[in-house]
Amino acid sequence: MTELEPNISSANNVKCISFDLGEHEFCVDIMVVKEIRGWSKPTPLPHSPAFVCGAINLRGTVLPIIDFAMRMGMPQTEPDASYVTIILEVGNKVFGIVVDAVSDIVTLDFDTLQRPPELESSVEESCLLGIIARDDSMMRVINTDVLFPRQVAEAA
Repeated sequence: MTELEPNISSANNVKCISFDLGEHEFCVDIMVVKEIRGWSKPTPLPHSPAFVCGAINLRGTVLPIIDFAMRMGMPQTEPDASYVTIILEVGNKVFGIVVDAVSDIVTLDFDTLQRPPELESSVEESCLLGIIARDDSMMRVINTDVLFPRQVAEAA
């Protein structure tokens, strides 16, 4: 793995789960996806960051749930029954992210991965591994290693 690819397998072609957030398309390495669930309202966690919706009980394990939109610097999500939660397992951390919808399983050529433009330092940039230009859109590849910050682990 290169420095740019902290949480992506060493193969150039990587299978990813793509998902939507508003009009934006993101993806995450399929190897960190534990399951995809329908939306269920989490229990709020006191003293947690604003982007943490709360926690759910998943077969006896309490998992923090992140509002992915807020984590990416967008307005807070008002989820309803059409939303989904993607459960991720990154290292020894298991957590969920709330997204609009899961789109597809895609195979991406990571030789074409480009770093996000260097703008002001922002939450969105720190959570992006890179961007892959596709036919008529750009897919943002999530860096799951920084998606779940240490402060969230301490709150949960």
